[in-house]
Amino acid sequence: MNTTGKPSQVRSRPVLSREEILHQISALLERPDDDLHAALMRELLTGLLKLHDAHLDLLDVKIVNRAVKELRHAFGVFHNYRNRQKVSIFGSARTHADDPNYRLAHQFAQAIVREGFMVITGGADGIMRAAQEGAGRENSFGVNIMLPFEQGPNSTIADDPKLITFKYFFTRKLMFQKEANAIALFPGGFGTHDEGFEILTLAQTGKSDPQPIVCLQAPGCDYWDDWAAFVTKQLLKRNLINEEDMSLFTIVTSAEAAVRQILRFYRRYHSLRFVGRQLVMRLRQTISLEQLEQVRSQFTDLLSDGTFELRGSLEEELDEPALRDFQRLVFNFNRRSAGRLRQLINHLNEL
Repeated sequence: MNTTGKPSQVRSRPVLSREEILHQISALLERPDDDLHAALMRELLTGLLKLHDAHLDLLDVKIVNRAVKELRHAFGVFHNYRNRQKVSIFGSARTHADDPNYRLAHQFAQAIVREGFMVITGGADGIMRAAQEGAGRENSFGVNIMLPFEQGPNSTIADDPKLITFKYFFTRKLMFQKEANAIALFPGGFGTHDEGFEILTLAQTGKSDPQPIVCLQAPGCDYWDDWAAFVTKQLLKRNLINEEDMSLFTIVTSAEAAVRQILRFYRRYHSLRFVGRQLVMRLRQTISLEQLEQVRSQFTDLLSDGTFELRGSLEEELDEPALRDFQRLVFNFNRRSAGRLRQLINHLNEL
């Protein structure tokens, strides 16, 4: 297990003998066809055989091998905490302890942990260290990256089994997004903008599930104000994004306001799932028929056809028994605007 953050350490398993490999493959092939997990594993094996048949360059094979190893290890680390909500926190590694944004990151992490969340940071210095100091070691994950500078693990997360060190940015970014129930962005450099814009792109295109994206700046700091002014002038006014895309993020100046935004997002909304053409939105609290009519009148532009219906759990959702008792808002979503879908979630939460 990689617990030190040193570039040379990657979690590995004992090398299997040929007999052990053949035994596991044989057992996998004998699993029934309706075993989805086994079917996907067989598909992975088929993909590996096709890689071999393609006679790829050694570097290409190394990239695939390393990426799979990194993801396998990261999935294993997060698996034991899959029932805890988490916030991914981004910000500069160069922010000093006397910076108001450092103190704000510490306060925010401390406050969101009190609400039952864990925090995920890049595991390095600056804003990342501040957040992990606020959250505490037991409530922190570090997803570090191998760099020649700036990215050694901070003292809070160093040597912790929840510290993962990646060689590739793309595998690291996947874990930041996949494991997060909310995103908190603090002032930062190119890396923060890279991560922030990717998060927003995934949200805008519907490639990630809806979640609160909160931009935090200390009182008197205009970092995100200037950023939003640029987005408005250069993107929105040029029609490069839509008005509703501005609903994907919120700018706040206090830890309390950021926590309120995150908790408000999950006040009534719980999660969603697509079943065929239908979007199934799970609700923590029911809505009345009168409120349903409000939704039908105000959000018809989200429909490809049909209307909004209140339902119980669908048969296809039986594989998630813990969510069985939630009421569902079900509709045929046209998938044209994730920003507009976010506005529907806001509307439901504010009823």
